[in-house]
Amino acid sequence: MGNKFSVIAHENHQICNPISHDKLMGVLDKIPFRKDARVLDIGAGKCGVLIDLIERYELFGTAIEIEEAFIDEARDNAFPRIDTGRLEIVNEDAKQVMTQYEETFDAAICLGATHAIGDYRATLEAMSGSVKSGGYLLVGEGYWKQQPEAEYLEALGAKEEELHTHAENIRVGEELGLIPMWAAVTNEDEWDHYEWLYSSSVEKYCVEHPDDSDVGWMSDRIRKWRNTYLRWGRDTLGFGLYLFYKK
Repeated sequence: MGNKFSVIAHENHQICNPISHDKLMGVLDKIPFRKDARVLDIGAGKCGVLIDLIERYELFGTAIEIEEAFIDEARDNAFPRIDTGRLEIVNEDAKQVMTQYEETFDAAICLGATHAIGDYRATLEAMSGSVKSGGYLLVGEGYWKQQPEAEYLEALGAKEEELHTHAENIRVGEELGLIPMWAAVTNEDEWDHYEWLYSSSVEKYCVEHPDDSDVGWMSDRIRKWRNTYLRWGRDTLGFGLYLFYKK
């Protein structure tokens, strides 16, 4: 049921995180991609980022994604645009797959999917192990803009220590021997676009599918989520892009 909710909520998102396509590609363009470079995307969703990079730079992309509905959409979107041999999609658990990729890639990406590995630090460690010396890591991760209220944490089902501050996210990379090269954060317009698109996709589905037995549960969940965002999240939760260089 949870996967169904996420697929519906992200139906109209090409990139399943709260940052604009232009801002994201602006950070990615700071990586000196060469033709036929190998790029890994962990928790790739609909593979929108990899498809854009393959189209732009003629590189090879490997996507790890567990949600089959996202993979189906990725294949539909990708293959009219790119050579089918340049995109590999791995439908397996990221923790298991990552053990196979020791210093294989020129760059690794994980945008809002560090939970697939465990947490932010563990994800940076796994990505660093998969990237060659002289390669790049780009991570999208949440951060606290201010100390979260107890009611907000309870509504999220989260603990304060699960996220860092923006500065601490950069420092974790430094502690792992990585060199920070760039950072960018989501602004309020980007957050609103993401959250309202997420919310309206579920509301629209519930209106159009009144006979679905899950509608009551999904309607209740999205309204609680929207209220949580408006009351606390908009002022408390940030999302950053962190670009690191591996020596």
